[in-house]
Amino acid sequence: MKKNLWIMLSLVSVVLLLSGCTEFDQPISSESDGFWNEYIVWPLVSFIKLFADMFEGNAANYAFAIIIVTVIIRLIILPLTIKQVKSSKKMQEMQPKLKELQAKYSSKDAATQQKYQQEMMQLMQTSGVNPLAGCLPILIQMPILIGFYHAISRMNATPDAFELGTFLAVPLAEPSIIFAVIAGLIQYVVLMTGPAVDNPQMKIMMYIMPLMIVGFGIILPAALSLYWVVGNFVSVLQNLVIYKPWNKNKPDATDAKGAK
Repeated sequence: MKKNLWIMLSLVSVVLLLSGCTEFDQPISSESDGFWNEYIVWPLVSFIKLFADMFEGNAANYAFAIIIVTVIIRLIILPLTIKQVKSSKKMQEMQPKLKELQAKYSSKDAATQQKYQQEMMQLMQTSGVNPLAGCLPILIQMPILIGFYHAISRMNATPDAFELGTFLAVPLAEPSIIFAVIAGLIQYVVLMTGPAVDNPQMKIMMYIMPLMIVGFGIILPAALSLYWVVGNFVSVLQNLVIYKPWNKNKPDATDAKGAK
């Protein structure tokens, strides 16, 4: 498991390296050099510009383009999201058996821990669970989502080529407290409609993440808050279909029988 964790962390590091954080506020054009610019950011900028041109003459043309492209990207990565959910559910179903193994091999000596690792891997193989299956979809999504985030930011840094205009009378090139608060609220709804969380640390994150988005939204262009609002709204719809949050607090059949 430690080996898999290091593999995941290494992949995350590579993705963050490719994301070109140092160019976050730099202008973007077809002449921008580098793999990240040529194959991730500029294609996304061109895609947004394509839809913006369809609504040319409308002050909200870039807002409509951002909304459309955000939805398209979310639909493209939907199969990866579903795969990630299935893997997470399998891991949750395995938790009781994993706890039994942990209790059986509670000793910390090397021989006992080796047996624990062997039986754990055997259990995962028989259950058809791949520890990396839930991580790889996230890692595949990261370049796309970070790239889209960069595309909007760098379009805002290139006002001569891209005039982001307004949406609902809000200038997309300037920060908007209203959009930031809405983005944070929808992020909270995303977390509440997602899978049930028992880990206290994860529950704390349910409150920290929305506040972080509000904080970033207050200082970043409103176009990015709009991206968060639309993306999180799509995530809420996905959670409603996939997780069915209204069933979270319902006792299952076995619990009901036990209560009787």
